[in-house]
Formats: sequence, structure tokens, C-alpha cells
Amino acid sequence: MSIKNLTILCTALAASAFAPAHAADPDYTLGFNIGAVSDYRFRGISQTSFDPAIQGGVDFSHKSGFYLGTWASNVKWIKDYVGATKGSTEIDFYGGFKGSLTKDIAFDIGAIRYQYPGNTAGAVLANANTSEIYGALTYGMFTAKYSRAVSNFVANPASAGSSYIDLAATFDLGNGFTLTPHIGYQHVANVVGNTGNYSDYALTLAKDFGNGFSLTASAIGTSAKRAFYTNPPDGKNLGKSTLVIGAKYSF
Repeated sequence: MSIKNLTILCTALAASAFAPAHAADPDYTLGFNIGAVSDYRFRGISQTSFDPAIQGGVDFSHKSGFYLGTWASNVKWIKDYVGATKGSTEIDFYGGFKGSLTKDIAFDIGAIRYQYPGNTAGAVLANANTSEIYGALTYGMFTAKYSRAVSNFVANPASAGSSYIDLAATFDLGNGFTLTPHIGYQHVANVVGNTGNYSDYALTLAKDFGNGFSLTASAIGTSAKRAFYTNPPDGKNLGKSTLVIGAKYSF
């Protein structure tokens, strides 16, 4: 080996020895978010009687695919719609596992508990607290999800087995903009005449401004029947069409 080649080799070895090591991926991440919406809609149905809501959550994700989280919001439907005396807060607890079936298809399975602390809906219809299991598949920009209640569903008596299926897609428009069309179908078990069943649809435009801040505008509509979803205080259908504006900060 020539002196020149030996010098090049030694220089390369020295550079390699003192180069900073690649940081390993963390075993887990912990994220927080807080935000507000002009009307809290759950599967197209207003949860706040068309009033604004303040919301926030915490998410834990492990590199194995396991995750846990909690999320909270103010609500009005338990008092206004059901006619109960207590129940102004929703706290969700959820957990599951995400992974890949193939290089193109991802899955997500888990369970969620919708908890309404201190609610008295049971004195009128049934306790509002609800438990669901769910499964989702994602292919590229498209996601299909199925959820099934394993308890009574949001204060509907004898409604275990209620289900919801939804389809959504996410289109990257560039410059931080995304467009998400969505359609879903809610089945509420054991409701006479199936009047609790309905379809919902939405088109959401989101703008990511960076540093964790984003804004959304969602056009939302449903086929919810006035006979079942009328809000007594104002006589309006809780599933009426609307435009919901939202802001969120994640950190």
C-alpha cells in the first residue's frame, strides 16, 4: 500500500471513530394536545347543543406499536337531550396496537371507554358511559374502521351491539394543507323502527402551520331523523348540517 493510500485510510478511520453516533429511536413518545371547536360533533351528532367546546388529550405510543391515551371535552347532550340533571364532561380512555400486515397495509385494533363522570342519565334512560372495541385498516391514503359497543351505547337502553363503520381518505394538497372526505354509518341496536340509525358525512380542510399548531374547517351533514335526534331546548335536529371550525396545539 502506498503512503498516499495509507494516509487516506487512516483519515477515514479517524473520521469514523469521532463521528457522532446515530441517535436510536426512542422506546416511546408522549404527546399532549389542547384545542377548541365551534361545535363538538361525534359521528355527525352535536354533543354540545351547537355550542363551542374546549378539548385536550394525552397520548403514549411505544415503538412496539402499543399505545394508550386519554381525551376530554365539555358536553351538553346528557342534560339537554336526555334530560338528566348531571353530566357535563366526557373523558375518553383508549388503548390498542398498531402494526403492518404488508408493506402497504397497516392495521389498528383497540378499545375505548367514553366516560361521563357523575352522569345521571341512568335515572332517565340508561347510563351514558359506553365501551367499544374497534379495528381499522389503512391502505395508502384510505382508512376503513369498524367500531362495536360492548355496553349500552350513549344512554340508549338495551343497545349493546350497536356499531359504526366509517371510510375516510386523506389527500395531501401541499403547503401544509390536507383534505379529508369521510362517510360513516351508525347503527343503534334495539331502537323501534330503526330511527336511531343514520349516515354521516364530512369534508375537512386542515392547515398545519408547524410548531404543533393547526386549524380545521369541516362541512358536516347527516341523515339523522328529527324524530329521534331532536334537542328539546331548541327543537333542532342534533344532526343538522353545519360548518365546524377548530384549532389545536400539539406538543
